[in-house]
Amino acid sequence: MHKKILISEVGPRDGLQNCKGVMPTEVKKRWIKGLYEAGVREIEVGSFVPPKLFPQLADTAELVEYAKTFADLRVLALVPNLRGAKAAIEAGVTSMGFPLSVSETHSEKNLRQTHDQAIENVAAIASLIADQPKEKRPEFEGALSTAFGCTIEGEIREDQVLRLAERLIEAGVDELGLSDTVGYGNPKSVRSLIRKTREVAGDDKVKSVHLHNTYGLGLANALAAYEEGIKVFDSSQGGLGGCPASPGASGNIVTEDMVYMFEMMGVETGVDLDALIKCRDYLAEGLPGEPVYGFTPNAGLPKIYR
Repeated sequence: MHKKILISEVGPRDGLQNCKGVMPTEVKKRWIKGLYEAGVREIEVGSFVPPKLFPQLADTAELVEYAKTFADLRVLALVPNLRGAKAAIEAGVTSMGFPLSVSETHSEKNLRQTHDQAIENVAAIASLIADQPKEKRPEFEGALSTAFGCTIEGEIREDQVLRLAERLIEAGVDELGLSDTVGYGNPKSVRSLIRKTREVAGDDKVKSVHLHNTYGLGLANALAAYEEGIKVFDSSQGGLGGCPASPGASGNIVTEDMVYMFEMMGVETGVDLDALIKCRDYLAEGLPGEPVYGFTPNAGLPKIYR
């Protein structure tokens, strides 16, 4: 197994989209700067969605421009359609992700798109990227949301995931991410789905996982994914997040706890955990009263921490 992984901080997008309050843009910028100085090298700074629907993410273009000033920082954003992709490219993102829910009911509620409509959007976005000068082409990920279950439809069969994985590759995405949007996954199902998705899409196409901790299995699932060769792990500082379209789905894996686990295993994350924990101050400043989580920050680093 590899000795180095990449932590992708999704708090500024997935975390904030589920909060009632709106974090001021200047606080977001200080948060992004703090994360970078702590060693985080990939941040999902927002999503190009209608501000009326998500006022928490209305400043995404400004945040992309700001985040791009930091050397070697990968700047990510989510896009739900061609219009959002155009805005993301104009802003200069490093990578964009399209969230295709395997649960079609969830897709219609979250994106207002059937599977066929979503695949048409993906193909149009891939064509748009291909038309850009080489130096301006962002990476394009197809995120298979609700891949391990859905609060609306319930069970999601693996063959449903695999069919959509094939369609996303055919439509032109560069890579795939497996998302446990509602936290129904377990280590056995995580291992199985990673292996089977690689069989249909190719080993080099399945690079990341996005796991939620609704039932307390987030870190166990992350470890299972790591043992299957996954190198990129989404997480959110303070465990912020959830899915507005999925009733009862709680937050992401706590970034602080994820870093602690991997570093204690001798797996390099590149993140200074002390500096990362101090970044929680920005959450308290920008979202007063919003609950934040994390065993590691609450307990403090032990004397044996390396």
